[in-house]
Amino acid sequence: MTDVDPELAKLYKEFDANGLIPLWTEREDLMPATPRPAAIPHRWRWTDLYALAQRAGELVPVGRGGERRAISLANPGLPGLPHATPTLWAAIQYLGPREVAPVHRHAQNAFRFVLEGEGVWTIVDGDPVSMRRGDLLLTPGWAWHGHHNTTDRPMAWLDGLDIPLSSALNTEFFEFGPDTLEDRSQPARSRNERLWGGPGLRPLSATSSPSKSPLAAYRWEFTDSALTAQLELEDEGYAGVAGPGHAAVRFTNPANGDDALPTIRTEMHRLREGASVPAARESASSVWQVFEGSGAFVLDGQRVEVGHGDLVTVPSWAEVAVEADTRLDLFRFSDAPVMERLGFYLTDATNPAARIAPATPVNPARP
Repeated sequence: MTDVDPELAKLYKEFDANGLIPLWTEREDLMPATPRPAAIPHRWRWTDLYALAQRAGELVPVGRGGERRAISLANPGLPGLPHATPTLWAAIQYLGPREVAPVHRHAQNAFRFVLEGEGVWTIVDGDPVSMRRGDLLLTPGWAWHGHHNTTDRPMAWLDGLDIPLSSALNTEFFEFGPDTLEDRSQPARSRNERLWGGPGLRPLSATSSPSKSPLAAYRWEFTDSALTAQLELEDEGYAGVAGPGHAAVRFTNPANGDDALPTIRTEMHRLREGASVPAARESASSVWQVFEGSGAFVLDGQRVEVGHGDLVTVPSWAEVAVEADTRLDLFRFSDAPVMERLGFYLTDATNPAARIAPATPVNPARP
């Protein structure tokens, strides 16, 4: 057993007494060579999630206080926390027939992605927005919003928010709105779509560039058309796809071309039958949902089968590849905009540390 210098032992005790911790005993944990997230790659089956949401619909009311019948994905690597990753929150929200979710607002940015169904309207800052299969609906931070189901059928969808990031930064704010929805109309197109929904067209009445998209709905018909066109161009021998057999689009802010939400990147991907996305790592975390088709994710070398509605979380620096058994449509959201703006975004191809030989540590042992 190595003898411990009594003066060094005394120094460490004085550190403890004064609320101090020396870097030289903690460096490998504080500054590892690559990210070591507590979150782990994980898959949730849509069939399991939906069955549980249905039971919750029978037992748990929607109303003031609880506000939403939303069931969050809890990453097994983050026990006790309702977080998909340390920065992203994902949940299945279930609204029963003729139910109303009351109006509120919060500082966190949010979106809804509709896997199936229609007949629900979300009222965003007083503007009724219809929710239909394949649509991406935005609720930027501080926007008032409530929902109502106009049909005799339930509807469930994916909610995504930056709740964990907001919590870590202590920027959480929440405010109750009116107990009743101010507008129960059911327009086919919301006012924000009528103003901002022309492709490549910006209204001259817009005198500023908001950091959050003024467009609340990104409709599936346009997303589907864009993905189809990319693969058609590939068939014709022209550029346009993200990779062989892989079409992809990003949802952007029509006012400035940035991400639709400042803290969350949203994308749609389509793989031809038999196509794949090569294995890669990035210093952003993400959540994927299968919209249509079947295939597999290879997560840190482990192959995980996926089908309709299944959700997969990919923490920072986890290696991920995607394989399509049939044509595979995937919705993805990530914290990449935050990492890019902070200068923290890297991929395994751009990681400068990978080209540096590790140094031999010299750490005085702590008694």
